Amino acid sequence: MVYLAQITLQSSNLEAMFGLHYWGSELFRPHQIITHLFMHGSFAHLFSNMFALWMFGSALENRWGPKRFLIFYMICGIGAALCHMGVLTYDNMKLAADINNFNVSPSFSSYLKIYDKYGMQFFEPTRLPVNIPGFTMQSFTDAWATLPPESREMITYARFLLSDFREAYANVPTVGASGAVFGVLFAFGYLFPNSYLFILPIPFPIKAKYFIGGYILLELFLGFNNSGGDNVAHFAHLGGVLFAYILLKVWAKRNRRDFY
Repeated sequence: MVYLAQITLQSSNLEAMFGLHYWGSELFRPHQIITHLFMHGSFAHLFSNMFALWMFGSALENRWGPKRFLIFYMICGIGAALCHMGVLTYDNMKLAADINNFNVSPSFSSYLKIYDKYGMQFFEPTRLPVNIPGFTMQSFTDAWATLPPESREMITYARFLLSDFREAYANVPTVGASGAVFGVLFAFGYLFPNSYLFILPIPFPIKAKYFIGGYILLELFLGFNNSGGDNVAHFAHLGGVLFAYILLKVWAKRNRRDFY
């Protein structure tokens, strides 16, 4: 229902209101820590999350009951959001420091470092220092590459564009239930480690503990090797796993028969 509202009420800018924003953004609101869990960026994003939730969550709900499962799901989702917020804080502070270094000692090489690291090629400026038909970040970068690295005119333009980029970077919303779903995935692997899964395109059945464990390790690798064009919140996924582990351990101590 929420996704249907997103695609039919696009003019209302629901992602700006309910998607999760960096706490330093002017668009951040506390309720976004919960509301972003019910929004998705595309039908494929929605389908993959809900299919995984149904596939792995059904067994957990049958074991725990709907109330405990809902509590687990929401705690994992909120925990994932908090972990992602920590990563957003680090990224935004690092970007601010890199831009400050450029402003202090401007050059094409220091600009290019920011351009490649933060994926500026995908950035569409909301305003331009001059009216240039067909302007893109790629065309600007290519043009500067043919000029002296310390070109005053290009440095002036770059400072303007980097300031605009920094504001836009802080205002990017995060949507999706992936963090909560990864918590569900981990719980399934933790409670039913030897269950066999048939996952396409793997041509043979694989135990849950190997598939889910490998998936988590892949997310860890991608999180630490994140490129500028990767818009997946890998550490939100890992945050869901972390909170799932903590919650399972707490519940196991309180009622051991639930897990043996």
